[in-house]
Amino acid sequence: MKKMILASTSTIYGGTYLSYLLPRLKVHFKGVKQLLFIPYARPSGISYEAYSSIVKTTFSTINIDVKGIHEFENPKKAIENAEAIFTGGGNTFELVNQLYKNDVLSTLKEVIEAGTPYLGTSAGSNICGVNMMNTNDMPIVYPPSFTTLGCIPFNINAHYIDSVKSSKHMGETRETRIKEFHVFNNIPVLGLREGSWLSVNADKIILEGQYTATLFQQNKEAIELESGVVVVV
Repeated sequence: MKKMILASTSTIYGGTYLSYLLPRLKVHFKGVKQLLFIPYARPSGISYEAYSSIVKTTFSTINIDVKGIHEFENPKKAIENAEAIFTGGGNTFELVNQLYKNDVLSTLKEVIEAGTPYLGTSAGSNICGVNMMNTNDMPIVYPPSFTTLGCIPFNINAHYIDSVKSSKHMGETRETRIKEFHVFNNIPVLGLREGSWLSVNADKIILEGQYTATLFQQNKEAIELESGVVVVV
């Protein structure tokens, strides 16, 4: 029975790391003493140790200890034995590359499906979709496959932003990129704005947070979903 929080971002404007989510995480991780952190995405190229230190400091405020997966000799066993798991944001290509390299992708899916509480932010949320093809990241490495966990029946576009009509920027909008994806793929995509997240309990997926989310489906008009609704595709 899945128990997941999939957030668009770890940090909202004006806030500190995970501060806007901490009240929700206290409930989500109730009873958890130690959290397994997966730092493979390495935002800005920081080390696993530096990334884990940030997470440890934050979770200490709600009395949860954190240990990075890189601290374990056997990462697969670390996932299998974890009380709870958090995969942080950064570069999705490198995150997926390391999950394959360490042969833990299927193990991670198994424990999530079995009910190990999971938190993902940004790239850590992207990997919970059918594949990683709606990430915003540059392909700095080449993972063996774009196939990811498939714990939810659609893809997430994290940090989703709307086009600004007054902008003079001539590049493609996020909506345009997703429409291009749907020329060749029929997987639904949820544009998840910063400050919002998905709460997954078993097969029920609820949009939570301050903002709406935009659901894109092949050959259909985009739908704006209000916070609090069940996401159905």
